[in-house]
Amino acid sequence: MTSSSLVLGPLVRYVGSTDATFWFEFDAPGTVVVQTDAGPSGQAETWGVHGHHYALVALTGLPANTSITYDVQFGEEVVWPKSGATAAIHTVDEHGLVTFAFGSCRRGDNYSDESLQRIGADALAGLGTRMLQQNPGEWPQALLLLGDQVYADDPSPEIVERLQSRRRAGDGPVAARGTDAENEICDFEEYSWLYHESWGVEPVRTLLASVPSCMILDDHDLRDDWNSSASWRADIETRPWWKDRVVGAFSSYWVYQHLGNLSPKELAGDELYRTVRQAATDAERERILADFSLRIDSDPDTGRWSFYRDFGDTRLIMIDSRCSRRLDPEDRRMVDDVEWTWVRERALESSPRHLLFGSSLPYLMLPALHHLEQWNEAVAQGSWGKLASKVGEKLRIELDLEHWAAFGKSFADMATLTRELSRSPKSPSSILWLSGDVHCSYVARAEFGVGGDTPATYQLTMSPFRNPLNLPIRAVNRLAIRKRVAKILSRLSKAAKVAPAGFSWDADAGPWFDNGVMLLTTEGDAAHLRVEHAHVDEGGKQTLTTTHEMTLTH
Repeated sequence: MTSSSLVLGPLVRYVGSTDATFWFEFDAPGTVVVQTDAGPSGQAETWGVHGHHYALVALTGLPANTSITYDVQFGEEVVWPKSGATAAIHTVDEHGLVTFAFGSCRRGDNYSDESLQRIGADALAGLGTRMLQQNPGEWPQALLLLGDQVYADDPSPEIVERLQSRRRAGDGPVAARGTDAENEICDFEEYSWLYHESWGVEPVRTLLASVPSCMILDDHDLRDDWNSSASWRADIETRPWWKDRVVGAFSSYWVYQHLGNLSPKELAGDELYRTVRQAATDAERERILADFSLRIDSDPDTGRWSFYRDFGDTRLIMIDSRCSRRLDPEDRRMVDDVEWTWVRERALESSPRHLLFGSSLPYLMLPALHHLEQWNEAVAQGSWGKLASKVGEKLRIELDLEHWAAFGKSFADMATLTRELSRSPKSPSSILWLSGDVHCSYVARAEFGVGGDTPATYQLTMSPFRNPLNLPIRAVNRLAIRKRVAKILSRLSKAAKVAPAGFSWDADAGPWFDNGVMLLTTEGDAAHLRVEHAHVDEGGKQTLTTTHEMTLTH
């Protein structure tokens, strides 16, 4: 029996070989207990903010490479699993295969016939449907949500209706009323609606209660094109509702997404987490999170959203490529110096067989789009004069020219790091960039030409989970893979005095535009990729069909 006291969750967020964390939201304070059939159990007291009550339960001492069932008690009642169902996790095999399911850009709209017709089947629902038919040992070891888990600036019709009702009642942020953000998410309470809508629906809820998830933020957590340029930033900060949005976005992101990215050991040592739990009142917690949100927005070095995880011989480094940007037109950086130093250290401190860089935005765009973005950055920085510079800056915002290629210094830094890793005596078998954002999916292989048994280097881009591109933009992406178009735009970037990248890449597969998910499996030195796309079957279930398979390295 499931009590109404469990609002959202459990979300299984971290699962290692011997430990795990579970995330919950309840509608009242209390004590939550997670009990496993393997013996270890854990419990935690809830803590509240904005009328919501949250808890994270950490378990240690679990057996490795084992399917473990669990149940959740709140007070005297078992609140999960649902009646007749089984709740389970599978701990990591330190020496076995690891499968990552990944992608980005998922609208939380319902599964009505109208919604399925408008934005298609949900890849996470398809993954959840498949999971229910498998044993836990066949599940992915991690679900990587690479940005735009929620759309604060473009909520579903149902959420818009709730927002309008709230505005009419005089509730919520006063600054948003009568503005361009009136029908957008503006505070913590409204952000919680997005998470409830997106993660509370079946079979996604059961998927998240079984498969551990890693998450990173992207622009729609705040607003489209967030931190694309200094001029965008200067304009948005004049909006009366912006500070409310920042506080709501970062406070809720910290609660709903970031905390679960941390291991039990990292949670135990996290100062902000400790301070929030120890605060005497909900109001004090809300103030602490509001102060933190405004501080990290204005000075990203005061916190960090990036994180890393090891899955046996595979290391995942998840990079915050939004909040930590440097926007100075004379020294643009996708990540600032402090963040980049952290990324380098995590990449060089170990010798994994496979090194994965998770970034919401692709490192390697389709070649034609790469040249376009590099041309635009050079022009915006004055290579064609002051007048062209102003036009270039406007085009940067209007055309969403803000990926790694549009931050040339950071693009070159990543290339340098890749060569350094490739030339190491203990170079990995593969170096892979996992990304989303662009609402199309493709596989691009890079050739760095460092000689010897170089790692397999690929850009793996999967987007969307559920938010397809309109047809005109699809046509642009199809043009972007044509060699003739890439050559023309390459000449254009050279005319703007852009230095060559020093390595080459091209699309091996794709682009695809339908809702889907990629599954990457690493085992020993081998890496294998499977591309799945979502559809509604004859029985009305959302399911997945394999579109493409390829071996990245043996």
